[in-house]
Amino acid sequence: MPDATDEVELLLKNARLRDELEPYIDESVSLVHFRQMNLREENSFLESMLAWERAPALPISCWSLPELVLPRPSSLDDDVLQTLLYDTIQRLFSVRVVLEMTDHLSDRELYTLIYRDILPACEKKVDLPGNYLCWRCLDESDHEAWLKYYASETERLQWLENNWGSLPEAQALPYRRKLPRASEH
Repeated sequence: MPDATDEVELLLKNARLRDELEPYIDESVSLVHFRQMNLREENSFLESMLAWERAPALPISCWSLPELVLPRPSSLDDDVLQTLLYDTIQRLFSVRVVLEMTDHLSDRELYTLIYRDILPACEKKVDLPGNYLCWRCLDESDHEAWLKYYASETERLQWLENNWGSLPEAQALPYRRKLPRASEH
């Protein structure tokens, strides 16, 4: 339990954060149940909202200095591509970009996805400790790959109950990778 001095500091910080957020407030804020948060949690939430509102939207390639520029995938042999891929994954992680669901893609396919889709994508660079951009490397519409490689047996059965068609056979992931996770930083 915070003492009286801490409580006053938390209240003053809360008032300052609310004042700074005022120009950005819309009806979505009314969906947040502040009464279920203590003052420290509410302040943390308000700080994250403010950081989001003030964050610049930049191509992910520009999140680090120097800018992350990769050679065209077609210009690389497999060994060079693999080395560049893992260096790139580490550089992305260093600016808090985490890749998820990559194990169904070959190294070349993953490198191409990073080159073509991830690096040029404009995203908000929210500079808060513990904040990561998690990039799911599985197309949302690719139900077959999800069902084949990532869905649990329960998820597979739920999908079958709600959809027409056959259920693809579950398979082991073909390209097992140990990539950095947000919880490791």
